[in-house]
Amino acid sequence: MGLSSLSHSHHAPLAIAMLIGILLGALVGTLLGLTGAGGGVLAVPALMLGLGLSMTDAVPVSLIAVGGAAWLGGLAGLRQGLVRYKAALLMAVLGAACAPVGVWLAHRLPARLLVVLFCVVMLVIAARMLAPLIAKGRGTKAVGGDRNCMLNPSTGRFSWNLRCSVTLAGIGGAAGLFTGMLGVGGGFLIVPAFRQFSELTMRASAATSLAVIAPVSTTTVLGSLLGGTRIPGVGWVFIAATAGGIVAGRHFSSRIPEQWLQTGFALLLLLVAVAWLARTLF
Repeated sequence: MGLSSLSHSHHAPLAIAMLIGILLGALVGTLLGLTGAGGGVLAVPALMLGLGLSMTDAVPVSLIAVGGAAWLGGLAGLRQGLVRYKAALLMAVLGAACAPVGVWLAHRLPARLLVVLFCVVMLVIAARMLAPLIAKGRGTKAVGGDRNCMLNPSTGRFSWNLRCSVTLAGIGGAAGLFTGMLGVGGGFLIVPAFRQFSELTMRASAATSLAVIAPVSTTTVLGSLLGGTRIPGVGWVFIAATAGGIVAGRHFSSRIPEQWLQTGFALLLLLVAVAWLARTLF
């Protein structure tokens, strides 16, 4: 009796961890498919809070999960003609160049500072996404008008000029820096930035964001694996579940009203950021 119960109790935590890994991965993947960004920003908190990984272990797992899912979503978006591929290419090149700087910083900054920084970024994004919706609800007009990147009405593509190029390059570089530093695909930054500085719809923003995240997270992952990072077994389970989730998310994204997606995503970010801040600081 003693032996069998011992071996059973030894496997139980592993089985539970695997199950949690599958559930969290599927959830993060579905969000990534729906929003093009949500999954990335929630993968690290899910791995740290749900599976007890440290920040350094969580970042590469998150990036493989998000990167793999982004390739799936980005290619699907490309086929549907939603990806603004010149913008994606410019942003990906700058993102890939800035990501190693983020990795370098992450190894030199204290873990608590990184978490606080992460949460602040999430709160700012949530607030920016909710602001126009609140303004709309009150009947006041959200600030629109002249954006940095305007679309050409006849082609539906960006009208390229210096202002637009610099804006997109800046977004790409910042996304790369955060990708390397915090292990978040950077989509959480790209999607709201597109909504703020251009006239792209939420779906086109999400698809283009995935096309930027895919190569940037891949280069970052390759860098950290070459540097000797190992992925725990439960990490691979999470990664596989994420891939399944994104397929489901992409399938449902066209059926859910855009405003619901934006509101739901912003509220989820607020919730996670507040909970994680509270846990880190108190």
